[in-house]
Amino acid sequence: MPRIAVTDGMDQRAVQSLRDAGHDVTEQHFTREELLDGALANYDAVVVRSATKIREDVIAQSPNLKFIGRGGVGVDNIDIAAASEAGIVVCNTPRSSTHSVVELTIGHLLASCRHIPRGDRGIRQGLWEKKQLKGTELSGKRLGFIGFGRIAQGVSTVASALGMECHAYDPYLPEEIARQFGCTLHENVDAVFRMCTHITIHCNLTDETHHLVNQSRLDAMPGIGADGVECGNHIVNCARGGIVDEVAILSALESGKLTSAALDVFEIEPPVDNPLIHHPAFHGTPHIGAATAEAQFRIGQEMVTLLNDHFAGERPHSALN
Repeated sequence: MPRIAVTDGMDQRAVQSLRDAGHDVTEQHFTREELLDGALANYDAVVVRSATKIREDVIAQSPNLKFIGRGGVGVDNIDIAAASEAGIVVCNTPRSSTHSVVELTIGHLLASCRHIPRGDRGIRQGLWEKKQLKGTELSGKRLGFIGFGRIAQGVSTVASALGMECHAYDPYLPEEIARQFGCTLHENVDAVFRMCTHITIHCNLTDETHHLVNQSRLDAMPGIGADGVECGNHIVNCARGGIVDEVAILSALESGKLTSAALDVFEIEPPVDNPLIHHPAFHGTPHIGAATAEAQFRIGQEMVTLLNDHFAGERPHSALN
């Protein structure tokens, strides 16, 4: 009977499905110290979200492990090279949380331009800042995408319906796909920052993309929409912390170059000592892109399929190595 460790939680219907299929499932979170002491040594598979880090040293202490499943998309918490060396297949669930992250991204865009977080905070403090909270419309503005995969494509569909002009930088994407979504693909990331007043991040965190959103690129943003309206500059990141240089974001907010910043992810989570979170033009959420009932159900069901295929000797459809 295969043994599966679920360390960061999973939809209970999926857990039951695995047990019904004859798997021995343990739901328990392990500390890093416990992982290094061999907490996964007797497991055939582990299912994680973002909290559990499966690095090379943990893999070395897990000799029976043959499957690492990531409930979600980003796999920067898993050492894929070390897993490959150890003969462990790594999978994620890229199809399951797309719609939830699309909606959160649009929510942050709207909240930024209409000052919803500041308005809410003001009312709670007894303020009525009606005159001070004049916003701008998304319609008529250019939205720049850094990365143009499934989530970005979903955001662009909604943004286009709202009247936005979409531009993207994605060096791995065929131009034809961007064209299908009415999006202009650029060969240079700096061109997107120069053209767009609104930027949304949808790429993986790699050495190449670490602090891709930096001071010089923020300084290049135009502040004036395609419709000629002085709408300011806005950044949204619902992808991965570390892609955005948070020190540069704070500096740009303080100087007025950046009008708003909305982050669902941070370089260090939780961002307890991060001064950015105290700036009035910042608003954030605690890494909840996939935190909807619907997405968690889909993630669980996709993970069940991946595990069952793996233990049946088949290659899982989302295997990354």
